[in-house]
Amino acid sequence: MVVMGVSGCGKSSVGEGLSARLGIPYYDGDDLHPVENVAKMRAGVPLTDVDRWPWLDRVAQVLAENAPVIVGCSALKRVYRDRIRTAGKVTFVHLVGSRDLIAGRMAERKGHYMPLTLLDSQFAALEPPGPEEAVSVSIDQTLPQIVDEILRKVSL
Repeated sequence: MVVMGVSGCGKSSVGEGLSARLGIPYYDGDDLHPVENVAKMRAGVPLTDVDRWPWLDRVAQVLAENAPVIVGCSALKRVYRDRIRTAGKVTFVHLVGSRDLIAGRMAERKGHYMPLTLLDSQFAALEPPGPEEAVSVSIDQTLPQIVDEILRKVSL
């Protein structure tokens, strides 16, 4: 399973919550980025598609080698999700929230390399998946409610 969405939408919290409930490992996609990508983001520079390909390949590798597993990954464009699908059958869960809600959450985060200034570039790059491609869940609810909704909607 890939928990996807723009930065600050709660991928890590939701992924860890699902992991605890399902008893399967969670990998944070942020930890899978090459060091060059982290440096660019820390400097406030949006990643290009070329920057993302090695990262997406690593996400697909983790999914393929560790199934069943949950990975948090922005997967903003359909072509990125297609690249991840090379791992085999992957269920995408899209965490959906308003820019204002997510910006507020990002402003409260401590110690994360992704600056709030890149949020607009995330929304600009986002190609929201349709219902045939992902399960969409609103983040305008508590973490336990989000996890419960995902578990109702997804069959693993």
